Amino acid sequence: MNKDLEEQLEYFLTESMEQAVFSNSCDKESILKAKVRPLIMREKLVFQVEEFRGKQAFHKNLEKEEAIRYMVALLDGTFRQMELTSRAGSLHVLVSKKGTVTVKARRQQPAKITAAPVNLSHNRQKRYILEEGKPVPFLEDLGVLTADGAVVKAKYHKFKQINRFLEFIEDILPRLPKNREVTIIDFGCGKSYLTFAMYYYLRELQGYSIRIIGLDLKQDVIDRCNRLSEKYGFENLKFYHGDIATYEGVSQVDMVVTLHACDTATDYALAKAVKWNASVILSVPCCQHELNGQMDNKLMGPVFQYGLIKERMAALYTDAIRAQLLESRGYRTQILEFIDMEHTPKNILIRAVRQGEKKDNRKELEELMTFLSVEPTLFRLLKDEED
Repeated sequence: MNKDLEEQLEYFLTESMEQAVFSNSCDKESILKAKVRPLIMREKLVFQVEEFRGKQAFHKNLEKEEAIRYMVALLDGTFRQMELTSRAGSLHVLVSKKGTVTVKARRQQPAKITAAPVNLSHNRQKRYILEEGKPVPFLEDLGVLTADGAVVKAKYHKFKQINRFLEFIEDILPRLPKNREVTIIDFGCGKSYLTFAMYYYLRELQGYSIRIIGLDLKQDVIDRCNRLSEKYGFENLKFYHGDIATYEGVSQVDMVVTLHACDTATDYALAKAVKWNASVILSVPCCQHELNGQMDNKLMGPVFQYGLIKERMAALYTDAIRAQLLESRGYRTQILEFIDMEHTPKNILIRAVRQGEKKDNRKELEELMTFLSVEPTLFRLLKDEED
């Protein structure tokens, strides 16, 4: 056991700790990411572990000594990086491919630890990446925050949505290079709440050199977004009028974002991302009508006769097939809940990270599509590219 690391964890694992995030997994088939945060349960301090395995998250609560042993073990062959933040300072750990552990700790002087105590109750208020009470000018202009940083009551769902989206961005940061400019395209950007938030988070808060291109068919929306971008000095955030299917403005893209692109527009965006070998795809599909008009199966007839049921099943089949098609092209793909159903029924996010190893699932997919009597646009687009 690394004694320096053990001593630092002994110091930082207190009620002042905010969270520890483990990333750069050595075995992505086993565990993708882990987080540790303090909690007060039954008047006792424990540390809640959240492990992300495949498409699921698992939780367990550990006492301090157990948590220290667990965290040290994670850095002994499971992860190569840990970032711990605390009101008492910060701890950064890197593990080289040869197993060399580098521990960098910054401890606050006791007199400087003046922040209000963190609420560690199990049902504590959620800690957002863009915090309530901190002014963010572009969110004020977009009507989400007031001038003093308070969330506009009618826009609280939008505030939660923005922060949830940034959490997904936070998870894929290791996939974005820091030694060169990162190119991101947002297809169907609309009013661009999330596009502005993505630029602000990556450029202003995380220090990435980025170029973001927003694309939409509504010229008035594009004009307004460009005015706001210029107003805030977001020099590498540009918006253009254009169609997803025919856009050829760039030759290399690191991340493709498509949020609520309607029906098959999502498929064209996903196909473009695959063509560019984009490292990351984040897609929130919308209005999945295509399969609903195609699905026909005698066995499923008693179910399909209910229009609402058939519509919902078609939407779920659409996104599941999309995810599997991305797997077949070398992406590790997850389907995640984007925002609570109480806010919007369009709450599925497809997150795909390029791994390079293609999944051999074509036979199963073709059998499923034959069973449903469907041919999704994304299947056709990717097949045409192969041919």
